[in-house]
Amino acid sequence: MKNIYSTLFILLVSITAFGQRSEIRKADKLFEKRAYIEAADTYENVVDKNQEVLQNLGDAYFYTNQMKNAAETYRLLFLRHEENVAPEYEFRFAHALRATGQNEDADKYFASYYDKDVDFSEFEKTVIDSSNLFIYETEEVPGARAASSDFGISYFGDNKVAFASTRNTERPIYPWNEKPTLDLYEGTINSDGEITDIVLFSDNINTDEHESSATFNEDGTVMYFDRTNEKRFKTEEGDKVANIRIYRAELVDGEWTNVEALPFTSEEYSTEHPSLSKNGRQLFFSSDMPGGKGSFDIYVVDVNEDGTFGTPTNLEGINTEHREQFPFIASDGVLYFASDGHIGYGNLDVYKSEGNYSEAENLGNSINSAYDDFAFIIKENEDKGFVTSNRSGNDNLYSFTRKEYVKETTQIDIPHENKIYFGFDKSEVTPEYQEVLDKVIDILKNNEATEIEIASHADARGSAEYNLKLSQRRADATKAYLVENGINANDITTKGFGESRPVNDCTKATGCTEAEYAKNRRSVITFSTMKEVVKE
Repeated sequence: MKNIYSTLFILLVSITAFGQRSEIRKADKLFEKRAYIEAADTYENVVDKNQEVLQNLGDAYFYTNQMKNAAETYRLLFLRHEENVAPEYEFRFAHALRATGQNEDADKYFASYYDKDVDFSEFEKTVIDSSNLFIYETEEVPGARAASSDFGISYFGDNKVAFASTRNTERPIYPWNEKPTLDLYEGTINSDGEITDIVLFSDNINTDEHESSATFNEDGTVMYFDRTNEKRFKTEEGDKVANIRIYRAELVDGEWTNVEALPFTSEEYSTEHPSLSKNGRQLFFSSDMPGGKGSFDIYVVDVNEDGTFGTPTNLEGINTEHREQFPFIASDGVLYFASDGHIGYGNLDVYKSEGNYSEAENLGNSINSAYDDFAFIIKENEDKGFVTSNRSGNDNLYSFTRKEYVKETTQIDIPHENKIYFGFDKSEVTPEYQEVLDKVIDILKNNEATEIEIASHADARGSAEYNLKLSQRRADATKAYLVENGINANDITTKGFGESRPVNDCTKATGCTEAEYAKNRRSVITFSTMKEVVKE
């Protein structure tokens, strides 16, 4: 009887193990085809998840914007297999943590990935203190949070726009997100900011493959746009990938025709997200073509008068080893783009770059979220534009109004009763005045003080040179106490003025009482506070 039970147990374990292997093989095939939603459901049925299952499950959630599930899965992956996990999982885990508000943990994994200190709170301060003097008041475009995904809007004439959407239910279902493939639409922006009179572009433009990211010349007669290749390209790893090419079309007698792929595009790599300069002479785009920094980079190519193209140039100063996509070149020459390779608020953020496009500047959290924010466009003369974000769980269009952001500095003196005094020929802060400084510290913290200045003084007894050094020691001692109690040392400057600024007529070594001399042995603290003003 014992042998029978043992045999049954072994048989049951074997059947279970076979079922697990079968489920994993099924999920792996779905994952390889980038059917991430179905792959995630199948991987979840695996009871004993090994390292590869956890990696693929985390990625499937990550690539379908299920960031909470992604963060939980990656956390389990690192708890069980941290020593063997490749760095790219640290990168995605950190972004998933950022999206779910776990910024301290995100900093830890970003720091490990980049091999440098990463502090989100310091990053936020840097953005606030940068030269970016605009805030963006965003509003979801009415009707955007529907079952479809709408993104990548562009201006088309005076009040018309073109955008990509999955709303055409007659198209094939894309397994990545289980939505129809993308088509290009045009519509009119009404006074309420709603897109009306929405119609499909013709079948000359739209196919059963993805079409998106249209850009137009100034008179609306030439369009560049994306189209996914029908033919799949086999990578060195053996994966079959449908790359993306940029196409050009002309408006002839009211019909879009002469649709051709640009000569520098290829079936072996992607070129996407074109943006045409105002004069039509430069085309900015994103690509993972050979020779880049990694993943997708921003490029620019000259458009010659005869319709030919120059050689694409990599904008190396703003590109990273990760994704730089969705460039938009504004009429004033400012380049906006999305990136997840620069330290930011999480996932794709919108950046801008000016001049020779050598530096990237984050636009701040009034436009960026912890999720993907991309496809930014703006009419500078109106300070209005659009951006796409999946912060609600779906790719949605948001309109915005840009307003000037000004920081006004107001200097405040610490009240007279909170001044710090010193003994004769002394620079130590006595317990009596430590209590006073504690009140000062509360004032500084409550006012979010910046640019704190400590001016210290001496009485007229002693040489001028000695008193100058003595007053500096008093200033330094005052600063030391503030720093020990939580005030940022970088916000504090000190200056000793010696006996040069008395508060009374005691300007000589004799002739005054001790009490009168004592009034000049002091530290005076002033600070600035920032007032944020939005200019209409």
